[in-house]
Amino acid sequence: MSRLSINGMKKGKTSNNLFSGRPQKLSGQKAAGGGLRSYNFTFGAVLTVVMLGLIVLGFFWVPYDTEAMQGSVKLNAPSLAHIFGTDQFGRDVFSRVLSGAGSTLAIAGGTILIGGGIGILIGAVTGYFGGWLDEGLMRINDVLAAFPSVLLALVIISIWGSGKYKVMLALGIAFIPSFARIVRGEFMRCREEDYVTSARLIGVSTPRILFVHILPNILPALLSSLTIGFNNAVIQEAGMSYLGIGVQPPDASLGRMLSESQTYLASGPWCAVFPGLFLVLLILGVGMLGEGILDRFGGGR
Repeated sequence: MSRLSINGMKKGKTSNNLFSGRPQKLSGQKAAGGGLRSYNFTFGAVLTVVMLGLIVLGFFWVPYDTEAMQGSVKLNAPSLAHIFGTDQFGRDVFSRVLSGAGSTLAIAGGTILIGGGIGILIGAVTGYFGGWLDEGLMRINDVLAAFPSVLLALVIISIWGSGKYKVMLALGIAFIPSFARIVRGEFMRCREEDYVTSARLIGVSTPRILFVHILPNILPALLSSLTIGFNNAVIQEAGMSYLGIGVQPPDASLGRMLSESQTYLASGPWCAVFPGLFLVLLILGVGMLGEGILDRFGGGR
């Protein structure tokens, strides 16, 4: 065999080794990315289940009456009798955190049902049909979206008054534009897909195309946006309750607990730490779950 052939074989071998090394590196990067996505989904799901489990527990059982005042134990540090301590009125902080988180969950869930339900319907119709209906509804949507959702909710509350259900309705209305725009974009992307065209050709009804054929195909993006909306509703409800225009006494609220405890940060920091920590963990769990859903089922980013 000539030297040229041997050299060519060596070069070919070297080139193949170099080339074969690249896919291994890419595979490692892909595996690392897949592991991170799986971590987001798993950790977020576990944390969300734990937090929701505690909230549901608070609907049926709390260790102490949330409004029972005991002057003899006010501002007691966390102990076996009161694991989160007591506040300035001697009320059990753990019981009030569970009760307040229940109010937050109810408002955030109602906000998603109202804003998400109406927003999905508007987005589906405008994104699928387009034309003058799309132009008209989207211009109204743009006017509402020009106002920050919390500001729009504050305007509505100033007209209707404060209270748990009024806050829920106000936030739900304020969240409609964002959900409508997200769903509209997804329906516009899917309406020209082959499976939609085939369904139209064989005479499938429009409602069935919208909600049986297209809607399941946008679920990853939709569920991710719903988790973001849920977290925004939790934050805004806590903010409004902190300002005194959200949930009203005797109903407990995490935001109101933070507001009431700011005077006692030096003598009873646990009164603010535990409600704030509960909010952070709830938002973290739901946020990571939404990110994991989009990464795992939506193809990532």
